[in-house]
Amino acid sequence: MALTDPHAIGATPLTVEQLHGLKLPITTHGELNAAEQENILRARLWARGARSIAMPGMLSREFIEQLHARMYGDVWEWAGTQRVTDTNIGVPFPEIGVALRMLFDDARYWLEHGTYEPVEFAVRVHHRLVLIHPFPNGNGRLSRFYADLALTHHFGRDRLPWGGGELGSRDPRRQQYIEALQVADRHDYDPLLEFAVT
Repeated sequence: MALTDPHAIGATPLTVEQLHGLKLPITTHGELNAAEQENILRARLWARGARSIAMPGMLSREFIEQLHARMYGDVWEWAGTQRVTDTNIGVPFPEIGVALRMLFDDARYWLEHGTYEPVEFAVRVHHRLVLIHPFPNGNGRLSRFYADLALTHHFGRDRLPWGGGELGSRDPRRQQYIEALQVADRHDYDPLLEFAVT
């Protein structure tokens, strides 16, 4: 099985094995994006009333896996299961568990010591999740959703606008978002913070 159109700029290409995990009869990235977006909307509805979304419980591998499964479980059989291959970005797959533990340890420290104000905390956690890239697909959307959950459920703040779009393949702001992530890879978070709040 293959998708008949090119994937979005900066998106992680799916392997043939991963594509066999599709639960729906999808043939294009447009159809895939629409199905995933529907699933994400259901996850957002779940998140509004979920009492399990709270710190420090959010700072765990188990929570990230549950959130990914909520976001993509209607579309992918492997939703919520961490990748077992290397991708065009992300840590080598055997290092995912260690990298997540380091991120969550850092995030606990940041919370306990008030290291960053809420928006910067959320954006930094988002960036680190994207950098780790724990799942075969959907890491950017997962990381933005996770950051928004930290803001809304822990800090009592509004979700971030993230450039005012969904950042899909046809969104002209996608390239700006990717460039801001790449600058953050070099420990300069200003462009990503600016993008997240506009």
